[in-house]
Amino acid sequence: MERVHNQLDELRSEGLYKTERTLVSPQGGTVTVLDGQAVLNFCANNYLGMADDPRLVQAANAAMTRYGYGMASVRFICGTTELHQELERETAEFLGTEASITFAACFDANGAVFEPLLGERDAIVSDTLNHASIIDGIRLSKAARYRYRTRDLDDLDRVVSEAVADGAETVMIATDGVFSMDGFIADLSGMCDIADRHDALVMVDDCHATGFVGPGGRGTPALHGVVDRVDILTGTFGKALGGGMGGFIAARTEVVELMRQRARPYLFSNALAPGLVGGAIAGLRLVAEADERRAQLHRNARRFREGMSTAGFDLGGAGHPIIPVMIGDAATAAEMADRLLERGIYVIAFSYPVVPKDTARIRTQMNAAHTDEDIDRTVAAFAAIGSEMGLVA
Repeated sequence: MERVHNQLDELRSEGLYKTERTLVSPQGGTVTVLDGQAVLNFCANNYLGMADDPRLVQAANAAMTRYGYGMASVRFICGTTELHQELERETAEFLGTEASITFAACFDANGAVFEPLLGERDAIVSDTLNHASIIDGIRLSKAARYRYRTRDLDDLDRVVSEAVADGAETVMIATDGVFSMDGFIADLSGMCDIADRHDALVMVDDCHATGFVGPGGRGTPALHGVVDRVDILTGTFGKALGGGMGGFIAARTEVVELMRQRARPYLFSNALAPGLVGGAIAGLRLVAEADERRAQLHRNARRFREGMSTAGFDLGGAGHPIIPVMIGDAATAAEMADRLLERGIYVIAFSYPVVPKDTARIRTQMNAAHTDEDIDRTVAAFAAIGSEMGLVA
């Protein structure tokens, strides 16, 4: 306990301690914090502004009224309802895959996907900036592990060639569709070309894309025209699709069937609660008709990026509603986030170990519920505080 106490003190002294702020309102473009202050929310994964949509709330309530509060069981015992099967059918149909399987979260889906499919004769080639859930999932597999420099196709080709030369029977390339701390979209077309040359598989985590990236919001494979070339797609219902809970793997029927038989997070975790399933189904249906929300989201991203660039900030990412404001020092980033909250702008500083050391940032996320006035007010607050702190001229 003394060691734990010292570790916590060290986190505080280095500016790496993460404080949870309490909301007393629904998730939205504007939220109310514990002291009663209404603030503009620029740090939620609620990209399409659907987390407080009354239609989702109604659908969740209706499902809970019919099927109860929870399943109290795993799927293969007595935890499957027709509602779960409907969600999996509609998820696969939306994404253009043969089948899908749901999990408590996409962290569980990524933790499940590798171990049943790949053994010690196989290899996984992973982007260095992949999400922690992919990294943890790979660790659970007995496959050989390789890494390539993030978004570097030449290095990917080199590493896949190395894995093949080392005798791997099956090689799987694993990547984020969108790198959530950086706001970059993976080049899936180039990646699939490399996979085709080496007869490799491609696995994509599309959590920060499903619902709002690509034609009809069908994600990065649809954006790059490679839906039929991506072998495994994972994602979440907890972001743009309504902000609830639940993850999924979408793939060929045989892959999904193997997951039902072998995926430990699926076999040993309760089925998704009926209310979450009902809300997720409604979210999928709303997203299919959300072209105007998607257009507004991307307009907001362009307006914010232009305003912040004009103000002199160093921004990460490109072509995505995640727009990191690069600060560098963890304590400075945390101070800026606190000062922005005082001015009614809710943002969070990200620092090690969530991002590499000395690359602390404030990751802003746009929301279709924001107006032009909201964007301009936020840019003005950043500019004023950035000037006060000597971060911009």
